[in-house]
Amino acid sequence: MLKLVALGDSLTAGYLLPEADSFPSVLQAALRARGHRVEIANAGVSGDTSTGGLARVDWSVPEGTDGVILELGANDMLRGLDPEVTRKALEGIVSRLAARNIPVMLAGMYAARNLGPEYQRRFEAVYADLAQRHGLVLYPFFLAGVSGGPPRLALPDGLHPSAEGVRVIVERILPSVETFLGRLGAR
Repeated sequence: MLKLVALGDSLTAGYLLPEADSFPSVLQAALRARGHRVEIANAGVSGDTSTGGLARVDWSVPEGTDGVILELGANDMLRGLDPEVTRKALEGIVSRLAARNIPVMLAGMYAARNLGPEYQRRFEAVYADLAQRHGLVLYPFFLAGVSGGPPRLALPDGLHPSAEGVRVIVERILPSVETFLGRLGAR
């Protein structure tokens, strides 16, 4: 049985959703339906920034974890934090986990268009750069298919996925997660 941890913010935690409809639960069910023996712990904390994730990574990812799906940065972007702060924190998380021999899959985030093209370029480059530097499996945009999609895929706040939205996220991210699991199995 592979033990994974989904380390993230409210998008991982399942903001306002029952636990069974949270990203880790739906992903675990989808992977098991495809024959993967996997258990995914939900280490999502609503409102968390990448710096917050770095502060809690050691106790959020217990010994015996085989891999981490890292989904942080959306709150950094919504707060307009300098992308270098996000880069430094995510780099710290990846490095701390690497020191513990725990591989990471990175789920990226796109910047809101109202933050301007320069911020957008700098923020979005963080994920591609980290994935390239550390050889990580990268899923470029966690909310692909949900953000800007039909309203029913989001909660009334327009930011967080509904239960149906989570299923769309899982459907789209599944090939990347299976690539990640393949790497874990080859270790």
